[in-house]
Amino acid sequence: MNEISPVTATRTGAPELSTGSAASGLWQILGEEARRAAMGEGLLARFLDLAVLGHDDLGGALAGLLARKLAEPHMPEERLRELVLTALADDPSILAAVAADLAAVRSRDPASETYLTPFLYYKGFHALQWHRVSHFLWRHDRQDLAHFLQSRVCEIFAVDIHPAVPVGGGVFIDHGNGLVVGETAVIGNDVSILHEVTLGGTGKARGDRHPKVEDGVLISAGAKVLGNITLGRNAKIGAGSVVLHDVPPCATVAGVPARVVGWCRELVPALSMDQMLPDFDYVI
Repeated sequence: MNEISPVTATRTGAPELSTGSAASGLWQILGEEARRAAMGEGLLARFLDLAVLGHDDLGGALAGLLARKLAEPHMPEERLRELVLTALADDPSILAAVAADLAAVRSRDPASETYLTPFLYYKGFHALQWHRVSHFLWRHDRQDLAHFLQSRVCEIFAVDIHPAVPVGGGVFIDHGNGLVVGETAVIGNDVSILHEVTLGGTGKARGDRHPKVEDGVLISAGAKVLGNITLGRNAKIGAGSVVLHDVPPCATVAGVPARVVGWCRELVPALSMDQMLPDFDYVI
């Protein structure tokens, strides 16, 4: 897998973030959008001040937002906020990935007309950023706390990603409901995953047993990808498919069990978000 990459694509009409200062550029845009929203809807003014306008940078706003989502009596908001800030300070690549993820939502989701809306409200985005913090803890031998966060994220957002899973940048988790990702899975850069997707194992055997998702892959709603297999770069997985074998790069697969039904019509399926399948004679 490649290292986390900067923002690679934007939708027509979306302000483009420079690759050298994606986080600071994004923060400026979020502030402008929050000020416009506060002027247009007075009832949201205090909320927007708490979430965005009262902060000095993207990291501080994100830490406060994430902490409020997961806080509970035995793990108060302040402790969670400091936990996120520590992770961001110790590993700057996390904040770069956050910016790439938010740009991915803005460019790939036609319902997202601003950066502010997914930043404030999209639970797929929130769950992914908490996973990045959990993965940071996992890598620093704090597995018990990482598992606690995984459990809370699953309770609040209905997204269950094992904290050991490395995830690249520019990842779009659309809706997120019912997403399950097993311990030894790997998710690359510029990947799009819809709701009710499983990246799971095929039994109770230990060891390397979960899928490896390469860059640019689109996994459509309800797909089940099982076993230590590879979804090749820029592959497309059809909705409701059950994938049990390696998928070649640029292949489109569909069905139960899935088989190759076509090849790339777009350069990067995860960016185009075209979930249509080629015409073919196949009965599930």
